Amino acid sequence: MSLPPILIVEDEPKLAALLVDYLRAAGLPSVVVHDGLQAVPAVHLHRPALVLLDLMLPGRDGTSICQELRTFTQVPIIMMTARVDEVDRLLGLALGADDYLCKPYSPRELVARVQAQLRRASWAATAAPPAPIGGLVIDEEALRVSVSGAPIELTPAEFRLLRTLSTQPGRVFSRDQLLDQLHDDGRAVTDRAVDSHIRNLRRKLQAAPGGIDPIRSVYGVGYAYEWPVA
Repeated sequence: MSLPPILIVEDEPKLAALLVDYLRAAGLPSVVVHDGLQAVPAVHLHRPALVLLDLMLPGRDGTSICQELRTFTQVPIIMMTARVDEVDRLLGLALGADDYLCKPYSPRELVARVQAQLRRASWAATAAPPAPIGGLVIDEEALRVSVSGAPIELTPAEFRLLRTLSTQPGRVFSRDQLLDQLHDDGRAVTDRAVDSHIRNLRRKLQAAPGGIDPIRSVYGVGYAYEWPVA
């Protein structure tokens, strides 16, 4: 079965064409749209394996596109932006993006990031069947989580963090250890990215029936999973 295409949402034709060439050389098919208004319809049409999403687009900006995509799909999203301040980077992650690249970037690095996200998706698809952990059920094949029977929509990054924490209840994971679950390409990334994902994960779990937060913050170290076992 062939891999679904990588959807490139980029308004610079030369850059988009360059990305298509590099992805093709890596054996990754792709489709391109140049306008923000075309992005969501293209996801519905092509059901891509991953979305490369520029932040600044004509018609509609990348942040609002990312936010809408997360209402109906957990497809991995890599944001591409020329706005390099940290607030914008974390904003992209808070809206549900799984990774980001700041322009100018190396096309080879972008391909490596794409391959890393696809490997994670492949791992999740071949993982063990759903297993209840405390009040939580994690379906690794479908990338779905439920609490007391109520589904919770998580981004792939949030899912990986929750799965990592819940496999060893009570263990304190450092931010560096959790970063290893988000990025495996050896780059330096601020640990505030982990904090951003954890904050969103907690908000979603607290909105579940009972409003329980199973994630404990350990000041200066990291996080632990401490959902009470029934």
